[in-house]
Formats: sequence, structure tokens, C-alpha cells
Amino acid sequence: MTYDERYKSYLAIIEPALKKYFGARRGFEFDGLLDAMDYSLTAGGKRIRPVLVLEFARLNGLEPEKALPAACAVEMLHTYSLIHDDLPCMDNDDLRRGKPTNHKVFGESTAVLAGDALQAEAFGAILRSALPVEARARCAEILAGAAGVDGICGGQFMDLSAEGHALSAEELSALQGRKTGALLSAACMLGAVAAGADETAIDLASQYGAQLGAAFQIRDDMLDVLSTVGELGKPIGSDKRDGKTTFMSLYGEERCARMVEKITAQACATVAGMDTDGFLTALANKMASRRG
Repeated sequence: MTYDERYKSYLAIIEPALKKYFGARRGFEFDGLLDAMDYSLTAGGKRIRPVLVLEFARLNGLEPEKALPAACAVEMLHTYSLIHDDLPCMDNDDLRRGKPTNHKVFGESTAVLAGDALQAEAFGAILRSALPVEARARCAEILAGAAGVDGICGGQFMDLSAEGHALSAEELSALQGRKTGALLSAACMLGAVAAGADETAIDLASQYGAQLGAAFQIRDDMLDVLSTVGELGKPIGSDKRDGKTTFMSLYGEERCARMVEKITAQACATVAGMDTDGFLTALANKMASRRG
């Protein structure tokens, strides 16, 4: 199976699973909240994080379908973070994945609640799944780490606090390691844990995810300057507008491109022994050269 064929096979089970997750709860007074949750959860995107869950599950001997609850959980958590990042009190963005942001469609209060509910439902998806009890507990712990002060929330706080003043390279790496890298690392670990992998395999998954996240974020900073709204699906130039230190502002385009290449090579080397058909290598290289 080629890279594209495998990726499409994963999307073919991820998308229907996400679309039906909250269907059974329809017909109640909170349908408007479910509408807001579904709006952002099913808005598209590359689904990198759930794909990583399924691939690491497969590489560690589990049928990908059995890891779907963990894959959906990580996408719910990611979607919650996007809804909240776009809020007027945060990054104040009007466009996400080529569509109006959640608060522009449903109002700020409902958007906040949609994000809150998606974060809670992410843990519910794991804890209500048919995975072994030990795997459910470990997956929930991993997801909590990626969501809290050592992950998304801590990274977003650091990001907001840094607006208007310069950060060092070390501070920027620490910020982005939480805001971007933590959830990508968690996605890889979730797949390995769901499959009952040993600690060595789980550690390799964590390393690959962190390296993928580092390269992803540098490339994202480049695209904020070099891409277009049509390609990126969200506003460009927002980092400069908000007075943020980025890898582009620190290093410039040429050095950033070299950094992405180097870190991507490290990620590929990390999984070289287990990436039997080259899927993870191809994914890392495609992320390094993406335009949107």
C-alpha cells in the first residue's frame, strides 16, 4: 500500500467516526451546543494527529480500527484548542480551515462551551472505549499531560504572555514544544499504548512526535509569512500583527528551511527501525514541505 493509499484508508474510518460521535444525543435542549461542536470537529483538515494514532497502533500490532476512540479523542482535544485559540480574548481570528471561526458563527459564549465540551468528551471517548483498562488509564494520562500546563494550556499562556516582547530561541522552543509538539507527541504515544507496546516503543513514538512537532511549527511560522489565505485556510501575517517572536523573526527563511530539513531527518531516523513501509518517513517529509 502506498503512502497516499494508507492515508486515505485512515481518513475513510476517521471522518465517519467523528461525524457520528454525538449523533445519539440529538433531540435535546443542547442541540445548539452539539451543532457548534460538530461545526469545528468536522470542518476538515489533514487529521494528522488521529492518523498518527492509527499508524502507531498498526506498527505495534493493533488493528487501526480498534484505536479509533483514541484517534477521535486526540482530534477532539485538538479541535477544542483551535476553537479557544481563535477567540477574541486569545488570537482573535476570523478564519479557520477556510471557514468562519466558531465564535463568528455561534457566538463567543457557545464557542467557549463547545471547546470545553470537546475537551471533556475527548477523555470520555477514551475512558468509555473497549480498550483494556490499563491502556485506557495510560491514554487518559497522556492526553491530560498534552492538554494541561505542560501542554496546550501552558503553551498558549506562554504565547499570550509573550506578545509585544522578544523571546529567546530557548523560550520560543519551550513555548512551541507545549503548544504544538505536546499533542503530536501524545498522538503517537496513544497509538503505541493502545496497542500494548513496550516502553521502548512508546518512547520512540514520543520522540518522533516531538520532532515532528518542532519541524511542523517552524514550517508553520514560515507559512505565516510565505503562504496565502487560500493555501493556509486561516489569516496570514498574524504573528507579526500580534508582535510575536517566531522562528522566522529569529532566523529568517533560509535558516528556518535548513532547521526544518534537519529536524525532519532526525524524526525519520528515530523511527527508521519500525517504519517498515516508510509511511512515517513520508508523512514527516510531506509536513516539511507543505504549503497549507
